[in-house]
Amino acid sequence: MISIIDYDAGNIKSVEKALHHLGQEAVITRDPDKILNAKGVILPGVGAFGDAMEKLHTYGLVDVIHQCVAKQIPFLGICLGLQLLFESSEESPGVEGLHILDGKIQRIPSQAGLKIPHIGWNSLSFPNEGRLFRGILENSYVYFVHSYYLQAADPAIVTATTEYGACIHASVEKGNVFACQFHPEKSSDVGMRILQNFIGIVEG
Repeated sequence: MISIIDYDAGNIKSVEKALHHLGQEAVITRDPDKILNAKGVILPGVGAFGDAMEKLHTYGLVDVIHQCVAKQIPFLGICLGLQLLFESSEESPGVEGLHILDGKIQRIPSQAGLKIPHIGWNSLSFPNEGRLFRGILENSYVYFVHSYYLQAADPAIVTATTEYGACIHASVEKGNVFACQFHPEKSSDVGMRILQNFIGIVEG
């Protein structure tokens, strides 16, 4: 069973649907017991950093997420879920993130001919080996929807990057914690393979 954390963020149902498509049992929940007893946990989300942190605090989920990581439960952040794992975001000055990983979320710099938010397909480069990308070719395309991007403090945790006005840290891995800025659940066969790889990690 994989628990998908429910904190009123967008795009949660599509993650559940993708997991069911792969034959994986999944539940959308904010029940601490269901989250802490799951084999794997996913923090998806589309929305604003500050609003999301407020909801996580309101529902008592901040401590639960830290406990998940401490228990070594495989944990996957998707899109906003990646950003929340870090220290802070330029989108919401003064709001502290979960700070499970070191790094900051910055706004994609404005450039002529570059639309923000970044919506669409971009190719991935793999600076470090990542378990989510086993069997996936470099330069494979995945689907992004975002205006802010990660700059991780430690380049060793960055498993995928893409270029869009800056070198965007598109995926990270540290211990049992994984995260993707892009949406694997909307990234066709490549995305399904990424989710299947996460399921493989969950099932050990």
